[in-house]
Amino acid sequence: MLLVIDVGNSQTVSGVFKKGSLICHWRLKTDRKKTADELAARFLALFAMHDIRFKDISAVVIASVVPTQQQAWQEFSSKYINCTPLLVDGTSIKTGIKIATENPNEVGADRIVNTVAAFEQYRKATIVVDFGTAITFDCISAEGEYLGGVIVPGMSISLDALASRTAKLPRVDISIPPQKAIGANTVDAIKSGLLYGYGAMVDGLIKKLSAEFSDIPQVIATGGMSELLSQYTKSIQTVDPFLTLKGLQILYEKNK
Repeated sequence: MLLVIDVGNSQTVSGVFKKGSLICHWRLKTDRKKTADELAARFLALFAMHDIRFKDISAVVIASVVPTQQQAWQEFSSKYINCTPLLVDGTSIKTGIKIATENPNEVGADRIVNTVAAFEQYRKATIVVDFGTAITFDCISAEGEYLGGVIVPGMSISLDALASRTAKLPRVDISIPPQKAIGANTVDAIKSGLLYGYGAMVDGLIKKLSAEFSDIPQVIATGGMSELLSQYTKSIQTVDPFLTLKGLQILYEKNK
């Protein structure tokens, strides 16, 4: 079995593949202070729910944008799985894509993984929108080149800013949508601003980015808020919440 781990700034998404199929997955809060032993204790319980033991895992792939947690996951893999994990970057592993940015070393591991997964699945010009702590727009050419993209503060950052930087605006639950765009009260006005506002921003950026492609790009959404926010856009064609995990599995196959 293959354990894949995507360590984000807010959440860590992981999963187990067996014979190429994703058999279980988890989305947990990223704790930058977790040690390898604490990670082992957490996964001992998670694995037990699916009748998986540490010795059943034969390989580990890690994509991390949190350096302190990458070290902890490496130690976890060596100590408890008894293997050296594959670490995702854009220069030292086989990806099947060309990173055509000015500085390939600065491209985040999660963006590389999403690019690999999207190109392997579609083999055409693609824009991947990843709704995480930051919202990233990653642009891939029909020839498999990672061209670059756009980074925007995510909705959780905006929610935190509204609650902490204003005296009277409350923190709201955006999972309960507003009934219409014109908010008749403060809570609905905030929800409307975030959901319709971010939806309009996504559509505007997709239109702008698409104009710089020679082909009409496929638009894929992934990330924790992809299913919610895609309802407020017109440009997203496919929602794939497991795109990053699939990309990690593809990278393992290319490098094993």
